[in-house]
Amino acid sequence: MTAPLLPTTPAPLSAHGRFWGLVPCAGVGLRAVAPALAGPQAPPSSLPKQYHLVAGQPMVLHTLAAFAGVGRLLGTLVAVAAGDRFLDAYAHPSFFKVECGGPTRADTVLGGLHALLHRGAQANDWVLVHDAARCLITSSQIDNLIDTCAGDGVGGLLAHKLADTLKTSIDGPGGVRVANTVDRSDKWLAQTPQMFRIGPLMGAIERIGSAVTDEASAMEAMGLHPRLVPGGAQNFKVTYPEDFALASAVLAQRGHGTTLERFGGGRAVAPPSS
Repeated sequence: MTAPLLPTTPAPLSAHGRFWGLVPCAGVGLRAVAPALAGPQAPPSSLPKQYHLVAGQPMVLHTLAAFAGVGRLLGTLVAVAAGDRFLDAYAHPSFFKVECGGPTRADTVLGGLHALLHRGAQANDWVLVHDAARCLITSSQIDNLIDTCAGDGVGGLLAHKLADTLKTSIDGPGGVRVANTVDRSDKWLAQTPQMFRIGPLMGAIERIGSAVTDEASAMEAMGLHPRLVPGGAQNFKVTYPEDFALASAVLAQRGHGTTLERFGGGRAVAPPSS
C-alpha cells in the first residue's frame, strides 16, 4: 500500500506545537488466542490480535476511528510488520501505514518515530502513542490528553486510578498465597495514549533500550516525571479471550457508528481474505 500523502495545506499550529498519532500494530497478541474462547467472538488464530473482529469490525479500526475524530492530529502512523497488507483494504486519509515493526514494542515505536521524521514531522512535535488493542479509546479522551499535556514540559499519559485492593504474593502450601496488602492510594494503571515530544522520546528509547514496555517508562528512566491524566475503566487493553466479548458489548452499547461510517460505509465489513 502506498501511504496517503500528507496534507498540502499548512499544518495546523498551536501555541504548543503540532500533533501526530502513532499506533504500534506489529505484535501477534498470543495471549488473545486461546482454545478456551469459543462461539461467535472467537478470533481466527491466523490473524494478529489487532485484526480480530470486535463488534463486526477489525479491532484496530475502532482505535483508528477514535484518532480520526481528533482534528488537531496531522495524521496517524500505523506501524506494521514487514509484509503486513491487512489494512490495504481499509485505506483512509486519516492514517497511513509504514512497515517499520520490530521484535518489541519499543523497536516498533522507535521505527515509527523515525518514519514520522522522514515524512516531515519535527523533533519538537508531539506524538501520541496508542496501543492498537485499546479499541475503546474515544476522541474526547484523546483531546483531553492533548489539552492537559500540550503545555507540559514533559508530557503525560492516560491512566486509571487503582480501585481494587492490591496484594503481593508468595508461593505457599497448596499454591500461591497472599504475602501482604499494598497501599493503593498512589497507584495508577498506565494506559495509552502516551504523549511526548518526538525528539526526547526517541532519545529516551534509544538510550534505555528495547526492553522498555511503554513510553512513559523510557521518559522516567531519564529522570523525568510524566503527567498522569485520568482515563477510564473502559480504556482497557484487549488482552485475553474474554476481553473480546466485553469490548464488543461496550461498542454495541455506544452504537459504534463512527467506526462503521469512517471505514465501512455504514455497514459491517469482514476482514479481507489473505
